[in-house]
Amino acid sequence: MLEPLGRLPEAQRYAEQGKYFVIHAPRQSGKTTTVTLLTQALNATGRYAAVRFSCETIKTVEDIGVAEERLLTALADAAEDFGVPVECRPPDPWPASPPGRLIFRGLRAWAKRSPLPLVLLFDEIDSLTGSVLIEVLGQLRDGATSSVTPFPHSVVLCGLRNVRDYKAAAGGDPSRLGTASPFNISVAALRVGDFGFNEVAKLYGQHTEATGQVFEAPAVQRAFEASQGQPWLVNALAREVIEVMGVPASDPITDDLMDQAVERLIRRRDTHLDSLVSRVHEPRVQRMIEPMITGGDVKADDDTYDDDLAYVRDLGLVTRSRPLQISNPIYQEVIIRLLSRRLQDAIDAEPRTFLLPDGRLDTDRLLREFLAFWKVNAGILDNRHTYHEAACHLTFMAFLQRVVNGGGFIDREYALGRKRLDLTIRKPYIDEDGCRAMQWSAYELKVRTDKGDPVPDGLEQLDGYLDSLGLDTGTLLVFDRRKSAPPVADRISVEAVESPAGRKVTLVRA
Repeated sequence: MLEPLGRLPEAQRYAEQGKYFVIHAPRQSGKTTTVTLLTQALNATGRYAAVRFSCETIKTVEDIGVAEERLLTALADAAEDFGVPVECRPPDPWPASPPGRLIFRGLRAWAKRSPLPLVLLFDEIDSLTGSVLIEVLGQLRDGATSSVTPFPHSVVLCGLRNVRDYKAAAGGDPSRLGTASPFNISVAALRVGDFGFNEVAKLYGQHTEATGQVFEAPAVQRAFEASQGQPWLVNALAREVIEVMGVPASDPITDDLMDQAVERLIRRRDTHLDSLVSRVHEPRVQRMIEPMITGGDVKADDDTYDDDLAYVRDLGLVTRSRPLQISNPIYQEVIIRLLSRRLQDAIDAEPRTFLLPDGRLDTDRLLREFLAFWKVNAGILDNRHTYHEAACHLTFMAFLQRVVNGGGFIDREYALGRKRLDLTIRKPYIDEDGCRAMQWSAYELKVRTDKGDPVPDGLEQLDGYLDSLGLDTGTLLVFDRRKSAPPVADRISVEAVESPAGRKVTLVRA
């Protein structure tokens, strides 16, 4: 366990200063743990009556009056659970009020009654939607902006999204609230960040101190690279190796074991991953992810771009830095496999037939078989796929996944504006000395449009990719998406070319 409050050092100061603010982070990042300990820390000072409660109890309620009553009941229960002194607890019963004012009058009565300033932490606030969310936030704003009304000293809204996106959850019409945000009294939006490498090492080091089982340095590095410090993934990888795979405490945890754990998580797609990638077909999510796969750019010339970008960032799907890309390799892999799953089912290929006697992948056969498949199915697959612009890329990756099928690893690099997708197959095999070795095969995928032939740029970009991998050869695969392109059967070709750096490259036009 890492010190949760250390991840949000400003939170307690804001609460003590009487600020209304937001704490947000993607699912299973440690938000609830953080706000729970913040509540306990405030109560421990003896100067505040702090209560954290979950709004999920009214998640499906659409009637305003019923929702308000349940929310106040949850608050009262939580005040008892957190050991708030009896004299600081809510009035029992809450004051009567018509629907639409129960929260305001209830909190006003509670603040007037309590000898200590109230700090209320609304966890899972964005589980509320529509008119219920509008009413709750509106009443909080009314109380906070009144100079004569007794009201909670500080209110913290904790959820998945930043406050700027609450207007969408409230129905998407800011004019109904007279403001761009239904909680414009917020002074800050604090994000619970991911772990850095040192924090991952510290967390895993605690396991070593407790059990004597060592995480070797490459294993820690592999876990961080695959997860990029996303808290649930960091813990899930360690749990997979230690508990699910059952590696004995006497054995060190190696990067090979961590590789296996990464693949097992991706293939099993636990609830955390499943709930996240279930959003990839939402229009505003697709708008950001599809051009990442093709290496294109998002059209940023309309009013929804900033909100769409904020949304996918608040979900934790994409990075907060440039170039914009999927947050970590595990999410990246799960998303591609999800999008290409139906394509994989349509591919009739037996992985064993693509193996050479020493266990290496027969990459020449892989390319031949893919082109034969593409020649027959390109038109059908291109027209049926949800991510239409990325159909070519997804089909090739589905074919690779079907052939590799757990016997190797596929590493993908894709982001906005890269103008291509790079991927590498890593296939373990036994070399002529009987030692374990790794076969590396690199591919670059590009699309030809009416703007011109991308091969010259592609060869130069492939040189850079091969440089980073330390490889002497690779494959450039160009899909022709021009309106004037000849039929697939007529445009498929394979030739050996030389890159600007003098490398032998297989150029495939499809």
